[in-house]
Amino acid sequence: MAQVTKNPATAAAVLAELAALEDPKIRAVNEKHGDDHGVNLTELRALAKQLKTQHDLARELWNTGDGAARLLALLVCRPKAFDRAELDTMLRQARTPKVQDWLVNYVVKKNPYAEELRVSWFTDPDPVVASAGWALTTDRVAKKPEGLDLAGLLDIIEAEMKTAPDRLQWAMNHCLAQIGIDHAEYRARAVEIGERLEVLKDYPTPPNCTSPFAPIWIAEIVRRQEGK
Repeated sequence: MAQVTKNPATAAAVLAELAALEDPKIRAVNEKHGDDHGVNLTELRALAKQLKTQHDLARELWNTGDGAARLLALLVCRPKAFDRAELDTMLRQARTPKVQDWLVNYVVKKNPYAEELRVSWFTDPDPVVASAGWALTTDRVAKKPEGLDLAGLLDIIEAEMKTAPDRLQWAMNHCLAQIGIDHAEYRARAVEIGERLEVLKDYPTPPNCTSPFAPIWIAEIVRRQEGK
């Protein structure tokens, strides 16, 4: 790996390093999942570790529109330095699953506007944006459920998950499973909804991995938690 540790690094130098790390085989695999980068993520994280936090550089990298550059930007930025409008714009620009996932988990969750954005995105007419709102809601279900209408969330999932677009459906399904895992009083209803809707029931799951089908997911994680 070339040295780009001179701080502040230039965007051009970083882009050249990312180009050197590009692997066509990795890109081909990622493109099957809707992503648009060909850089090994372990190498990308190593590059971010060299660069350390450089918020201005992060903005430059993000604005290139390049998938790998955007992932790197999310690792070297200062999450709390973005205002609400910036994060909203970034989410709408982040059309690939990996960039959106990292943006939500590594940046938005650490930002003071996370809750405001959760509420705003949750009802957005764009299903990709709405999926980010659901992801933030799932995080609250697990970590700070006070004030959430869990029964109401189950009502929405029951009515809309079956026909939701893929990314939104996945986010709703995760929320369904999280409610069933963390809230025993809603577990039976969560399992029943999952069994009836059969969302992701036939999803191909590698050996030793837990199925994303909510009834199986709930049962397995609860079993682990209870040490059975």
